[in-house]
Amino acid sequence: PTQILTYLDGVVKVEETELKPRVGFLYPVLSHNISVFINATRESDSGQYMCTVNVVGEASSMGKNIGVINLTVLVPPATPSCQLHGEPTVGANVTLSCSSRKGKPSPVYQWQRTAPTLQGSTRISSPSDWHRGTLKLTNLSLDMSGLYVCMAENQAGSAECHIALEV
Repeated sequence: PTQILTYLDGVVKVEETELKPRVGFLYPVLSHNISVFINATRESDSGQYMCTVNVVGEASSMGKNIGVINLTVLVPPATPSCQLHGEPTVGANVTLSCSSRKGKPSPVYQWQRTAPTLQGSTRISSPSDWHRGTLKLTNLSLDMSGLYVCMAENQAGSAECHIALEV
């Protein structure tokens, strides 16, 4: 464990860590609420944080003076990379792939065909492909040409890329 912040004898001390310019007590310490803030959170701030309270002159009850919380900093997906694998000729098979280098938790991927289509965009990837980011198109025909969009998404946000398929 690394000490980040202390209050002792009326003095708040912020230790020399990467959190130093971004952390502090949310309220004046004597208000009895020792909530802490972390500004400009980063993925590296994820982890377990422990608060220990020791009151001078008071015998601490076993374990009752410690609070623990786990912090997970969510990261939106980076703009994914879309790729076409195979030769897009009539009767052939191709695979469209989509992957994002960043994202916490790992993003899920959905493919849509946005043009040309009769009723607006059409979602065409199945749940089994959502984690791999792949879309397999078999026995290509001319009417399968169009703009295919991949959406990478998690609880923190979304990003997309696209491929123009010309059979």
